[in-house]
Amino acid sequence: MDEVKTAVENRPAWVDLSSSDPGASRGFYATLFGWDVQVSPDPRYGGYAMAKVGGNDVAGIGPVMMPGQPTAWGVHIGTGSVDAVVGRVQAAGGTVVAPPMDVGDMGRLAVFRDPIGAHISAWQPSEMGSFHHGAPNTFGWAELNARGLQGAVPFYEKVFGWTARISEMGEGAPPYTEFLLDGEVVAGAMEMGPMVPAQVPSFWMVYFNVASVDEGQAKAVAGGAELLMGPTEYPGGRFAILRDPQGATFGLITMHG
Repeated sequence: MDEVKTAVENRPAWVDLSSSDPGASRGFYATLFGWDVQVSPDPRYGGYAMAKVGGNDVAGIGPVMMPGQPTAWGVHIGTGSVDAVVGRVQAAGGTVVAPPMDVGDMGRLAVFRDPIGAHISAWQPSEMGSFHHGAPNTFGWAELNARGLQGAVPFYEKVFGWTARISEMGEGAPPYTEFLLDGEVVAGAMEMGPMVPAQVPSFWMVYFNVASVDEGQAKAVAGGAELLMGPTEYPGGRFAILRDPQGATFGLITMHG
């Protein structure tokens, strides 16, 4: 397990969905991605379900923690010490939303909010290490959709040791920020465009790898999702953005080799 901990240190280690209707969410994503989704019978986990592809853990789906909380995907960054991360979060101007807590025997978790309002979590693996990713129907990319991105970049540099690399995306498009760790790209960020309703706060969005973005978005829409941005080419591949039937925004992506 020490090798797993090192592999996910300061990198996305897990994603999960907090849903107002977890049963419906399990059905939607099981159909869309072919996930085998099983709810834990252990009452300590509060109806949390693990989604698997080929027997490998790829994501979680559970109920929202508070009434009125919106359905949303969450990104968890791996760490060897959640408590140390929380200290850096506070020093860097973030807000601790949920202090460090043990999640059964699986690991240790804390949730916080960055200086521009986006929520993100730290995950210290124990019995549960991290997700299987890279293959179709698994995690593909994590991206901060920001309002005032430059107010958040120093925070992530201080908390996770990331460095930011900015690339121009062409006329009329906002520049794109990549977060790097030891020279490897681990996540992205961009300023939200004018097409996003003003009431939408900064948030981390999860993209899932698919064999075909066009076929995937059609299948998602047929399952009740709303298409927010149709299949679009970018320098590294093709993507689409959708809102699932319970209201969570997510992306589909195919990266060029």
